[in-house]
Amino acid sequence: MQEFTIRDIENLTGIKAHTLRIWEVRYKMLRPKRKDSLHRVYDNEDLKHMLRVSFLYHNGWKISKIASLDPANVEEEVRKVTMVTDVPSTFINQLLEAAVDFDEYKFTKILNSIIASIGFEKTMTEVCYPYLTKLGHLWSTNNVIPAQEHFSSYMVQNRVISETEQLAVKGKKPEIILLCPQGEYHELPLLFINYLLKKNGWGTLYLGASVSLKELSEVVAIPGIRYIYIHLITNFTGFELQELMERICTSYRDKEIIASGNGFRLLQRSFTNLTVLLNDAAIYSFVRRDHLGST
Repeated sequence: MQEFTIRDIENLTGIKAHTLRIWEVRYKMLRPKRKDSLHRVYDNEDLKHMLRVSFLYHNGWKISKIASLDPANVEEEVRKVTMVTDVPSTFINQLLEAAVDFDEYKFTKILNSIIASIGFEKTMTEVCYPYLTKLGHLWSTNNVIPAQEHFSSYMVQNRVISETEQLAVKGKKPEIILLCPQGEYHELPLLFINYLLKKNGWGTLYLGASVSLKELSEVVAIPGIRYIYIHLITNFTGFELQELMERICTSYRDKEIIASGNGFRLLQRSFTNLTVLLNDAAIYSFVRRDHLGST
């Protein structure tokens, strides 16, 4: 069992700590344990229950009505609502419940259910990314241990890889290399972009996370390669960003360099063979070859 602070519960449920304290006193909704410092601590079951409470509360239920139900009834009411809704926040809470217990079977079952309901791409953009962003933010602010994020990323990445494998076309020659530069390990967005490219008929060569310039140089001369796609969220490459892109763009003047991710928002220099995609619309436009013509 893990321990969560009242701030963790606040951040994960969207209910202010002050409100949680009032509910605890007025409705006896939770009975948190106390550390020697008298600070409240909550376990996995407390968190899952409050996720369900917050779901009903944010869907218009009065807290007095929710408080009158025992935990099993709260869970049943949440199940009834989720059967008739496809609101992303609903799905995010469901995934989080499974991740709290590192329940691989439940996480997979929920993910499959979401995909069946709204489709794979919408699941990724409207559920998985916001969900993982939320976990990442909590990790960066010292709330919630990083294991939940690693577990969730692993589960979602496996699904993206599985969906991508179904798009494989025999004899398709690679025309675009995809990579995260050395030191960048946030691979999930690049995996999804690889999926989108393949779905739109591109031949891809996927190198993955933390690829060195030397490793790139060993494959970039493969016949037919026209594009190098680089995704960067946080710059731990060991290079200053301007220097990194200068080295890549000048080393491969005959290639089109495509860059995406928040890491490139700090890029100040421009190069004739560099295109920076700073939002989802720009990425989708590139993937569809809107500005490239047929190849």
